[in-house]
This record gives sequence, C-alpha cells and structure tokens, in this order.
Amino acid sequence: MSISLDRVPLVAANSEPLRVLIVTESFLPQVNGVTNSVRRVLEHLAVDGHTVEVVAPTGPSEYAGFPVTRTRGATFWVYKDFRVGLETRRKLRAVMRRFSPDVVHVASPALLGRQAVLVAKELGIPSVAIYQTDLVGFWDKYKAVGGPQAAAMLTRQAHSAADRTLAPSSSALTQLEGLGVQRTGLWPRGVDVELFHPSRVDHDLRAQLAPNGETIVGYVGRLAQEKELHLLAALAHNPAYKVVLVGGGPQEKELRQLLPNATFLGVLQGEELGAAYASLDVFVHTGSHETFCQAVQEALASGVPVVAPRSGGPLDLVADGVTGFFYEPGCRDELGSHVALLHNDPQLRLRMGREARKSVAHKSWGAVNAALVDHYRDVIRSRRPR
Repeated sequence: MSISLDRVPLVAANSEPLRVLIVTESFLPQVNGVTNSVRRVLEHLAVDGHTVEVVAPTGPSEYAGFPVTRTRGATFWVYKDFRVGLETRRKLRAVMRRFSPDVVHVASPALLGRQAVLVAKELGIPSVAIYQTDLVGFWDKYKAVGGPQAAAMLTRQAHSAADRTLAPSSSALTQLEGLGVQRTGLWPRGVDVELFHPSRVDHDLRAQLAPNGETIVGYVGRLAQEKELHLLAALAHNPAYKVVLVGGGPQEKELRQLLPNATFLGVLQGEELGAAYASLDVFVHTGSHETFCQAVQEALASGVPVVAPRSGGPLDLVADGVTGFFYEPGCRDELGSHVALLHNDPQLRLRMGREARKSVAHKSWGAVNAALVDHYRDVIRSRRPR
C-alpha cells in the first residue's frame, strides 16, 4: 500500500549531521533529471553540514566538496550518451564498510542501484530509493522484446529491497503500487524560482527566433525516441509558429530532418536556459512516460502556459484550463488545437502565464530537500532497537 508524504511519520528536524552515501545511475557530465536532482541534494547536504560520498559511473572527482567514487560502466546501446553503472557487490560492500553511512540514498536505481540496495540490506544499513525513471515505459517505446517485462522485474526488485521508496508524483506512486512495491512516499521536486522567472525574457532572442512575430512554441529536454517529439511535426510546418527545441540526444539528427523549420538551440544551462524558457509563448511537452517532468515545472515558474499529455507527472503540475491544457497522449490533433487556441488568444496566454508562475512560486528546493533529510532520519530511527 502506498503512503503519501502527509502520512509518512517524519521525525522532527535536528542538527545531528548524517553520513549519507549517494549511489546514482546518472551524474555529470550527463545533464538530465536524475543528475540535476542529485546535484541539488548534494548542495543542500553540504550547506547543512552532513558528510557525503557519491558513487556513480561518471562524474568529477568531487562535487559540492564531497568525493565521488567512480564505478565501472558501459555505454547504453540504445542511448549512447548514457553510461550505465556496472559494479560488483563486493566493491560496493567495501565502499559501504569503509564509509560507514547512516543511510544509503539510491537515485533512480537500475543495475548499479539494485546492487547497492541489496548490499545495504545485507549490511543492515537503512536505504532510501528514489523512483525517477519509468524504465518500463522507456523500454516499451523502444520496442525491445522482453524489455518492459525485464524492466518491471528490475524495478520491483530494486525498490522492494529498500526501506523506503520516494516517488515524485501521484502517478508514479500508482505505477509502483501496480508493480507491487510497498513502503512508498511522495517526494516531489523543487524548482529554482529565481533562475526560472518571467523577468528573464530575452527580447533579442525572441526577435531572432520569430522575426515576423510568430508564436514561439518550445520544448526543453532530451531529444530521444521516448519523448515522442514527432508530435511536433505539424506545428513546425505551420508558418504561424516557430518551434524551438532545447537539449540534445540520440534522435537529434533524425529530428532535424523531420522538423526542418524548427530551431535547435542545443543544451543550455544556467541563465541561458532561464532566458530560453521565459522567451517562449507556449511550452509543449510530448513524452507520455514522465514520472515528474521538471521541464514542465520550470516552464510554469517562467510564466509560460504548458500543453502536456494527460499522463504521468504533469498531472500533478498542470491545472487544466488554468495554467495550461492536457491532451490525450499521442494525439497530435488535440495538441495542435490547444496550441492554436493559445496562439489566437494572447490575453489567455498572459492570464495562464501569471497563474502558471503562482502555481509553483512556493516550491523551493530548500523545503523539498529538508523533507528528504527527514525521510533519512525516519528510516534510520525505524531500524534502531526500541
């Protein structure tokens, strides 16, 4: 049975520092939702004075003042920009015995994360697993024979062995419940409300992108098959719109051929990314297997109305008809009709943009990560003898 954040018995925050081992399937230089969440957690733990070590298949020697232990890895054949972690339990056991963590945080466990959760259980160390990637939906999009079934088994094994699994949305909690995963809680994501702000609009960029006053319709995220970006084809061929894609990935070459009239800005970070969001008229998300979708939340914080599929994480983020619109997953006609409505009614765009900003202005990373530390303390407490 899944339990939401307001029903998880969290302990009161205290100043006792913790030793936290973070095992992540994805880290720098990869730029994605998992990496960004791990970075935010590390920055929060550094400010609070905790002791941390990171275990990852990629990354610098340290981050936020904490050491990074590199594991073996291999290039993911489906997504060559992604390197999966491959490490023996023996190596992970040695790391845990040396570091002696109070809790093991496993970010989006797959192969490396599953091994880490099992070793932590063997050594009697409390663990918190973060469900962030819908592996079943990913493999289903790539039509790999037996892939979805293997992903379901891997997800079930990794998360069932953890003391607590935290999911970012109500939809993700339902997915976990369907897989038979118990001891779950809700842990959403924060957003940088200063970096992603309507005031960051770049009028020079807007003039460059849409010199004839076209409505700028943007997407931010990986350029990969599971994102279903073929749905943008009709928009990209409409002279009333200027379609802009921010990000990179294995499908970029194919998408440049499919969307010859679109503008590809590449991977942007920091203030450039904030300016790109704020300079859009409409944000469109196309992937239907998002456990949260941070890009949607960043667009809302930037004061941009969102058009997203009626599935997954966006269900918790978008207020249909207030901050944006939902369309049936995969339905390009309904997607197009919502974009047309926003194109034809600038006042509606402005009104939705204001409501979009208001809807996430309170969702700071500080509050979200403080709740995470409370989860750490709670699973530690539950393991101690009464």
